[in-house]
Amino acid sequence: MSARSSEPGSVAVSAELFAPVRPDVELCYQTFGDPDDEPLLLVMGLGGPMIWWDAELCRMLAAAGFYVIRYDNRDTGRSSRIEGRVTRVSLARAFTGRRVRAPYTMADLAADAFGLLDHLGIDAAHVAGVSMGGMIVQTMAITEPRRVLSMTSIMSTTGKRTVGWQHPNLLPALIGNKRGSREAYVKASRQMWRLIGSPGYPEPEEATRKRAEDTWDRGISAAGTMRQMLAILTQPDRSARLRSVRVPTTVIHGLADRMVHVSGGRATARAVPGAELLLVDGMGHDLPPALHDTFVDAIRRTADRAGRPRS
Repeated sequence: MSARSSEPGSVAVSAELFAPVRPDVELCYQTFGDPDDEPLLLVMGLGGPMIWWDAELCRMLAAAGFYVIRYDNRDTGRSSRIEGRVTRVSLARAFTGRRVRAPYTMADLAADAFGLLDHLGIDAAHVAGVSMGGMIVQTMAITEPRRVLSMTSIMSTTGKRTVGWQHPNLLPALIGNKRGSREAYVKASRQMWRLIGSPGYPEPEEATRKRAEDTWDRGISAAGTMRQMLAILTQPDRSARLRSVRVPTTVIHGLADRMVHVSGGRATARAVPGAELLLVDGMGHDLPPALHDTFVDAIRRTADRAGRPRS
């Protein structure tokens, strides 16, 4: 399906809605575009609400022919909080490869995503995920391949411990105390984005501040982020199972990513037969507006390889 020529500003945008996806999980979601267009599910990463998929990027994707769905993962934004206490000790044990029981798994997060598609009456969708979201969409393509039309994995990894590692200087900021006032959260968030953002595409300070303020206002959960982090640290190595994936796949990774080393993206592309690897110079662990056209083109190109969605 070829990209449309419509302007992003003309795209229909829904209110924030809620979907019960299992007895203890309700997800907050929002849609952009025409429900008759090709469904595209956008999955965000660790601690990131759906608004980290910039609304302008969502409009651009809708103008390219997609019915765009973004949502808050469990334990994020306005979606449900899950029971289960995670301590810094358990995170440290998991980080060193020791056995730890997590409140939920990557497979559970993938099941949430399928539950949202069920709620919307969508049998199969294109999927794109960032960081932890990339891990989720990879898991979706492995567990329910008939429901995934194409996959774009962005700044993510396979779960193999010898690839996609974090720069060790980031660990204190990741497990630091996120409680406190709105202003304290904004300050910590701005410091983190300075560490992991794209050096080739620096974000204006006012944009970083606004994202942090909006994130706080929609609801944050330090405990929830730790539960998500433990799901990441205890995820399986998907390398072997990714070799069975047959959906069109593109892997996008920044060469300046300090949160997930580019080796994770390279390993993902090697594991999935026929995957396209797009490495971006100067890109870190974010989605800079200057690269929105690059992301839209890559996701559209990947979807076009799949042909029309199945009815």
